[in-house]
Amino acid sequence: MITELSRSAGGFYNMEEYIDIVDKDGNPTGTSVPKSEIHSKGHLHNTAHVWFFTSEGNILLQQRAASKAIRPLLWDVSVAGHIDAGETPEQAAVREAKEEIGVGITEDELIKIGVFECFQSYPNGMIDNEFHHTFIVETTLKISHFIPQKEEVEDLKFVSMLEFHDILDQIGENNHLIPSNKSYYEQIIEAILDEIT
Repeated sequence: MITELSRSAGGFYNMEEYIDIVDKDGNPTGTSVPKSEIHSKGHLHNTAHVWFFTSEGNILLQQRAASKAIRPLLWDVSVAGHIDAGETPEQAAVREAKEEIGVGITEDELIKIGVFECFQSYPNGMIDNEFHHTFIVETTLKISHFIPQKEEVEDLKFVSMLEFHDILDQIGENNHLIPSNKSYYEQIIEAILDEIT
């Protein structure tokens, strides 16, 4: 992980992550910039998404922390985060699972189901142009085994496949999942069903 010290408004120094700028095919261009610049200038970049599921078809959802700059308190992917400069999608997926929900997984457990484009701008000025490198991972853990990272995660829950379908049917009305991601969620359901059947 490449980081640099940056001075905050209060005079304290923070370590700021560096993220690789990628081209339209998701390949690193050789230029890395601070995470803040990635979002202020709308550079294309990569993220890692991990969806945990059980053999019964239950899916782990994460509620975004109330302090998040975008989509606070909405429910979404089990684990997600930026791929740091020089990091592979698999390395980022393993790291984020440990950081966000306290679960140790190996790269061998990751089942990659694709790379999904997500290009969005937000009222607060953030421009998020991401390629989601998306993995699914089967788990036997119970909710009590997960340790949410307070800065990132408000809550966690398992939902059945039927519940997930019901939530998607009302997306945009129930203030639950992120409405613009509906087709992405549908592809996640399909990939998990393919894996467990």
